[in-house]
Order: sequence, then C-alpha cells, then structure tokens
Amino acid sequence: MELLPHKSTPILVIDDDTGLLTSIHAVLVGAGFPEPALLSDGRQALNLIKKHDFHLVLLDLMMPDIDGMEILKATKSHFPHVECIVFTAVDDVETAIEAVRYGAYDYLVKGLNNEKLIITINHALERYSLRQERNLLAHRQTFADLRHPEAFQSLVAHDTAMAMVFRQVEAIAPTDYSVLISGESGTGKEMLAKVIHRLSSRAENPFLPVNMAAFSGSLFEDEFFGHTKGAYTNALGEKKGFLEEAQGGSLFLDEITELELSLQGKMLRVIEEKELYRLGSTRLRNVDVRFIAATNRDILDEIKNGRFRADLFYRLNTCTLTLPPLRERRDDILPLAGHFLKIHATRNGKTINDLTPELAQCLEAYDFPGNVRELQNIIASAVLVEPSDRLHLESIGIPLPQPAAEKTANDTLLPLDEVERRHIRKVLEATHGDRARTARILGINLSTVYRKIKRYGL
Repeated sequence: MELLPHKSTPILVIDDDTGLLTSIHAVLVGAGFPEPALLSDGRQALNLIKKHDFHLVLLDLMMPDIDGMEILKATKSHFPHVECIVFTAVDDVETAIEAVRYGAYDYLVKGLNNEKLIITINHALERYSLRQERNLLAHRQTFADLRHPEAFQSLVAHDTAMAMVFRQVEAIAPTDYSVLISGESGTGKEMLAKVIHRLSSRAENPFLPVNMAAFSGSLFEDEFFGHTKGAYTNALGEKKGFLEEAQGGSLFLDEITELELSLQGKMLRVIEEKELYRLGSTRLRNVDVRFIAATNRDILDEIKNGRFRADLFYRLNTCTLTLPPLRERRDDILPLAGHFLKIHATRNGKTINDLTPELAQCLEAYDFPGNVRELQNIIASAVLVEPSDRLHLESIGIPLPQPAAEKTANDTLLPLDEVERRHIRKVLEATHGDRARTARILGINLSTVYRKIKRYGL
C-alpha cells in the first residue's frame, strides 16, 4: 500500500498493517493535520523520503521485510532534519533507548490513546520547526532572499528582524497547517495573517478575521455555526456562521486566548472533526477552513493557569510565528513614520513632506509600548495640529524621550547651532514659555531671545 495525497504533506506513516495505516490516517485528519502519506512496504521508505519534503516519519519497528530500526538509522543518517517517531506492539525499555540513541524523537506503544499520539506528533513537528528556524537564523536573512516580495508590499519593513519573519511566512503559507501568531498588541498580526492567506492555495477564497473577545455563550454558537429558520424566537431565516462564510479559505481567530474556556471545547470539536451543525439543524455540514490564530498573551502561561485548553493549543500550534515589537525593529520606525505621514497628510488635505531631525531622533529613541498602532496614532494626531510643511516635535501630543544634547542618534557630534537650539528650547519649556525669565537664565537680552526663537523656529 502506498498512498500519497495530492497536496504536499509533512507526515509519512510506515507500517505493514494496512488497517492500522487507515486508522492513523483517520485520527490525524480528524485532528486537523494535513492528510498523511501512507506506506506499507518499508523497503520503499528511503526512496519516498528522498522524493518528498516530509517533516515527520511515524515508523513501525516490527515489519516482515525490513527491520524498522534499520529504516530509522538510515533516515536519520541521510535526512537528519526529518523527525522520527517509532511505535511498536512491545513495550521494551532497551528498544526504546536504542531508538532514541539513533535519533528517534519518541517511542510509542501501539494501542495508546489518540490524544497521546496527537500531542507527540505536535511536539515533534514543533521541534522540526524550531530546528528550521535555527537553521534560518544561522544565515542572516535579507529582504532580497524573499521569493514573493510582492506579497509583503502592504507591510512596511526594513529591519532584518522582519526579513526573518517574512521568510518564515513564505515557508509556512503554502502548507495547509494551522498557524499561531504571537506578538504584542499593535505589531500587525492580522496583516501578517492576510499575507499567509495570500500566499496559500486558498488565496482565491475568503479571508475572514474574527475577534474572539467579542463572543460569549449562545452568541458564539450563532455567529460561528449559524442557525436555521425558527431555531429561536428571532431566527426569521437561515444564517451562515463564520465557519461556513470562510469555507475554502482562512479563518483568522484574533486574540484566541480571550475565548471563554467553556467555548473552547466547541471550537476544538470543529477543528478536529471538520464538521458542524447549525443551531436548530440536524444536518451535518463539512468545514474546509484553514485556521490562523493570534494572541498577545503567553499562551503556555494561560494553559498552566487553566485558562486555555492544552488540546486546543496543540490543534492550533502546528506552526508558530512570533512578531517582534517595534522597539526590537528600530530600523522600521522612521520608514513607518514616513508611511503614516503620507497617508494622514493626504487624508487631511495637508502638504507635510517630512519630519524634522529632532522629531525623528525622538521617535527613534522611544520604546512604543503600543507598537506600530501607537506610532500611527501619534503621526495621525500630529498631522491634525501641524501648521507647517514639516512635522515638528511640538505637534506630538505625548512626551517623547529627548536624545542626549551633545550627540545625535548615530552617536556623532552635533553642530554648535543645534546644541544652542536644543538648549534654548529646553529652557523655554522649563519656564513655560516665559521669554524674560528665559533671557535671564541664558544670560542674554530679551531681544536676542526673540531673535533666536525666530531663527530656530521654536
């Protein structure tokens, strides 16, 4: 028996028992994994692994025509990046130790519960992903390495930290895996999810974003599963839920950790079974949706504290992406500021072409706890009050950290005029704009203060 899915798959299952192969196939598909490849003749294993990009091999150790341990040794020798899970009917400690010594990720006994199998496979795939990430990190990634740069045009990015994320997106997007995107609020998780969808085989079908914090109780079931006419008092007609609306496409579950614990099981069942009932209906409907989830919380901490189901996490966590906060990608701050300046100046009918050097330096020194979203809001509000054709620090509605007076952001010495301008501005701020008092502190006459204010545009 040799069964290869039409789409590429990360998992190959090898066992001479075709009934067991069929059973594992059903378990994996039901758990939300892509359809696995199946092989009953272990002698063909290495040729098959060589031809296909498998991430994980589930391997029976006891087969009539070839020793499974030999397949394991050969696989790890020729394809060390491929994770291997071995399973056998005999629970033997020495055999388990030998398998692990040869590179097996885990050793499982046949007849174990499906939950254990699924968890182990998830962990093995996670380790594969982590190893691939480390391999990427070993080679400095640039935007020139992108195969589909046009897909990322909506994301303003110059920092190499984002080049790494984009390369990971290109690797993940063509698969049908569930994806978990983690990152602080305002980092652009939904925009990244759209790129994943755009680069996938589902690009021609819907991308539907849903904020999970907005739903509770019966509202969740109605909005996600839909209802039939007469399902409840105000159900005057049939309604598709989000899952059916996204059919064939991608459903983006934003802030997934906000979903009530009591409702997480309902979501889990749909992901596992790929089917649903509308409220008030006994007709079973198939669900063909790719799930992309996002969270700004530490999801492992949520699981530890009993606020999020571990089994739902494993279903969603086949692939993980982490978006760095803006303070860790400082090369993006000024390009993003310029991008938002152009948008909001045009929107408000203003001709504001650039930022003053002082504002640029202050933005680069700021940590942006609200990330890209905060930067956009800062620029948008400043544009409204800016009277000139350049955006000044004075138009910013929040206090920003001041760079050291004697140095610029790139650590070069400042011209004397710039040092003088900054010092006068600092004294004016301290005196709340009192020109006479400013003159006394600076040791110059009042007319000179006015002249300096005019000269420096203070």
